[in-house]
Amino acid sequence: MTGRLRFADPGEAADLAAFLGRLVHYDRAAAVRLQAGGGALAVFGRPPSFDVLAVRTVRLAEPVAAALDVTVSAGELLEAVDEDSAGALVPAAVTGPPWAGVLPPRGGWRPVPGLPGPEAMRAAVARSVAEFRARDEALPPQHRTRSERDRIGRDIWSRTLGDTELPLRAVHAAQSLGFLRPARAAVPAAPVAGAAASDAVALLASGGWLRLRTPYGSVALRRPGAADGLGALQFRPV
Repeated sequence: MTGRLRFADPGEAADLAAFLGRLVHYDRAAAVRLQAGGGALAVFGRPPSFDVLAVRTVRLAEPVAAALDVTVSAGELLEAVDEDSAGALVPAAVTGPPWAGVLPPRGGWRPVPGLPGPEAMRAAVARSVAEFRARDEALPPQHRTRSERDRIGRDIWSRTLGDTELPLRAVHAAQSLGFLRPARAAVPAAPVAGAAASDAVALLASGGWLRLRTPYGSVALRRPGAADGLGALQFRPV
């Protein structure tokens, strides 16, 4: 163990556990990168299939004693979260996957116009899921293969939302991770580092990155046409 975290309240611990649970649901061997600064902990994960980075920021009851920047097992961290005491022991570090060394920029985010409201985004995801199922069911038995289903998925989820560059797969990821759920009366998650506190859903851009920000977390991804390869990305904390 590399330290102990104390969250602002049990609700923060419960939300973190829910986020980690979703990541583990998609990948039992999932890893997360943790960065703590000031009174917040940023948790980065990469659910497979969606090709996005998911970011959940949790308010801390007190700043960590020393700077924290470590990659750990999502499953071990989930087991370490104690909702009753609103705390968690940080598991031992693991060798991080390549994405853990390539995070979105810390600042320079600017609003991007044209994003539909949350209800419209949830409806777009529902229509796309229904289309995928209909096209899958229409496949002849000899064509119902993984590669053909992947092709259909790429066709649907690579479409952009409204007048933006945001692919539907990013909205699907936000919905699947619980980031697009209806607003609640409780205090939302601490804002993702580099963004102002806000209850609004917004699309932001910085350099070659796009970020869909919600009160419950964000998904970030490279903009279409941005240079590929680790050498083209900025290695910097968020």
